[in-house]
Amino acid sequence: MASSSQSKRWLPLEANPDVMNQFIWGLGVPNDEVEFNDVYGLDEELLEMVPKPVLAVLFLFPYSANAEAERIADQAQSLGNERKEISENVYFLKQTVGNACGTIGVLHALGNVTSQIKLVEDSFLDRFFRSTASLDPFERAAFLEKDREMEDAHSVAATAGDTQDAAKVIKVMMEKIPGSMNFNVMGMSKKTT
Repeated sequence: MASSSQSKRWLPLEANPDVMNQFIWGLGVPNDEVEFNDVYGLDEELLEMVPKPVLAVLFLFPYSANAEAERIADQAQSLGNERKEISENVYFLKQTVGNACGTIGVLHALGNVTSQIKLVEDSFLDRFFRSTASLDPFERAAFLEKDREMEDAHSVAATAGDTQDAAKVIKVMMEKIPGSMNFNVMGMSKKTT
């Protein structure tokens, strides 16, 4: 979630595989490499419907002050007084732009599988990941905030719309907001042609 002190906000992306696919394909993921697909449920038989191999899972859920307070408390408990470093093997950037959670999720999903997919050479995503590879999560966030090309692509995508371990985590998160129907789960799968 973006810091409340940040004034930069984007239009929210629709949590829709068609919108996400057009978004990533327009930024440099070849349309025969990967695609987002709906996950219709978290039961085993419904998870089996998701095309394999699944490279990443996007879980979008409503932000609430209670959820944020719980996240901070969990983080403090797991870290104690020790600051935990993010592994070099994990691509992560801090969200500092309001309503950019869909774009941040897409960047996390793609950034963590760049060794398994081939981006279009010199495309936006190819340049973005090469430019931010050695930056820390906050520097990546600052880079993204200043990047007009991504902001424009996000804006176009935002106006276009009308796996088992992950499933366990998602179910726990959904149980924390029992009355809400504002959840969306998508899998990003390697395309098999």
